[in-house]
Amino acid sequence: MYRRADWFSVLTLAAAIAALPVCALAETAGPAAWENDLTPIRSADWNYDFAAHLLERAGFGGTPEEIQALAQMTPAQAIARLVRIQGTSAGSLAPFEHSGTHDPGLEPFPPSRPAVTDMAKAKGEALGIKVKPEGNRRLQPVVDKFFYWLRASVLETNRVSYWWANRMVSSPRPLQEKMALFWHGHYAVNEAKVRDYRKLLNELELFENQGLGNFRNLMVAVAQDPAMLTFLDAGVNVKGAANENFAREIMELFTMGVGNYAEKDIREAARAFTGWNSVDVKFVVNKDKHDDGVKTFLGKTGPFDGVDVIDIIMQQPATADFIAGKIYRYFVRQDLPPELQKKLGAVLRDSKYEITPLLETIFLSRDFYSPAAVGTQIKSPVQLAVSTYRKLGLTSAPGVPDFNSATSALGQRIFAPPTVAGWAGGQSWVTPGLLLERGNFARDILFPDINFLPPDRYNPSAEVRSVAERLRLGMDVTAATKPDSKTGVMAESNMMADRDEDFNTRLGNFRGWQLAIERVKPIPRDIAQVNLTKMVLAGNPKDTTQVVDYLIQHLMRVPPGDDARRMLISFLNKELGTTDIAPAKTYLEEPLRLLLHLIMSQPEYQLS
Repeated sequence: MYRRADWFSVLTLAAAIAALPVCALAETAGPAAWENDLTPIRSADWNYDFAAHLLERAGFGGTPEEIQALAQMTPAQAIARLVRIQGTSAGSLAPFEHSGTHDPGLEPFPPSRPAVTDMAKAKGEALGIKVKPEGNRRLQPVVDKFFYWLRASVLETNRVSYWWANRMVSSPRPLQEKMALFWHGHYAVNEAKVRDYRKLLNELELFENQGLGNFRNLMVAVAQDPAMLTFLDAGVNVKGAANENFAREIMELFTMGVGNYAEKDIREAARAFTGWNSVDVKFVVNKDKHDDGVKTFLGKTGPFDGVDVIDIIMQQPATADFIAGKIYRYFVRQDLPPELQKKLGAVLRDSKYEITPLLETIFLSRDFYSPAAVGTQIKSPVQLAVSTYRKLGLTSAPGVPDFNSATSALGQRIFAPPTVAGWAGGQSWVTPGLLLERGNFARDILFPDINFLPPDRYNPSAEVRSVAERLRLGMDVTAATKPDSKTGVMAESNMMADRDEDFNTRLGNFRGWQLAIERVKPIPRDIAQVNLTKMVLAGNPKDTTQVVDYLIQHLMRVPPGDDARRMLISFLNKELGTTDIAPAKTYLEEPLRLLLHLIMSQPEYQLS
């Protein structure tokens, strides 16, 4: 956690954020004595800055009008509007529009290319395609179909990410989306392992629908979710050969935390989850693979199944403390004293694991508005992008810059967490290289790249491009798919198959991309419609100082230091050639964009 500074440096942002000194935020936070105090704030304490802080953390920030609307309510009313979604409707949010890429014959999708060709040779059919009885490259249609689904699922997952980004930008229920983002990091699964966008979409909708509900029910639903079952190898967790992956993660990462169970508890829990699997996108229990014998788990004995194990976990005091603490750190700050964590755990436990009472306790507390909490959280890449769009008044995520590529460059790609533990967060978001990318992201919004290539239509793979170019030159398939020094060396097994002409792996990769791009709908590539001149003039500024102050108040929850503010004013003076706004109205847009790029590159802009 970090505090504001009274200095400015564009070239040393990483050192800048790391060196932010501890100081009071008297103008935006409550008294220092409020730290760790769960007493609800009074209506007399409530103000515009507190409403802005609430919307920043319980959502993705907002426009001055949205903040003012919350400020005019009582604290309880404002928090009920966000937490209990009172007075808001999501009816305007469109459901995801599938491209129609999945074919029934794809299930069950094999784990590898060798697996699919072995299946085709053994059965004469795979992925719904029969093997050619004779002729050249008899297995090629099967290989093409295998690579097609690999590529189509990735492209469709990118569309799901955009769909979600648009919800985060435009939803009148921002906490619903912010909580779904929390659960996505908590129950981290990725497309590279799941390889089915439908499962990822279904899990996201599970978080949307149950993320503000009951944690026990959510845990059961996730344990039976095909995305999680696939990600943690449910298919190999069978009676007599229990796989411990899910049992370990459910206790270590999802419910209790390290140190609250023994290795024997992991083994016994794994037995309870045997036979749990999915067929296509449906949860199933394979009774013949389920171990229905007696288990001893966390001191209790019985013929437990997975639901029984989850219920026993919910009875452990460590569970409520662990989940309450993780939610607190996500919404408030990393520094959580043990005694405060126990109090929050008691709130969750007493409410029988209902999430909303815990969130109301946190958001109403004096602690939430204390100097230790206000303006001390580094925005995640997704939060940075979405909050920027919302504060600029956009109603959707623009297609340029590409949302997936931009957040990936910043260290957080949706549906691609680096490990089962999700993203590390905190200071890991602000290495020197990542901070440079944050400045580039701001610039790409304000000054769109004229050389932009849509990543969902343009294949960056040198191998695929090489095959495409050679085929266009009239080469035959063998010549066009021959590896060279530029595109790398193909695996020996693939070379053997290609020599035998059963199939050609490089051709299959190329054809897979072709078929996927043909069937997957393109992501709209509109550019952010930002009119800074109109935005600024609405505040009726008289001079450049008022313009800078207006944009700082509009866009930053942590204002820059005095030296930085003076630098910004001096910069705008130089760009306009005057301090008077009236004569500069006709050429104001470009200087404002340059100014905004500087503001968005400030260390304080990275904080919420």
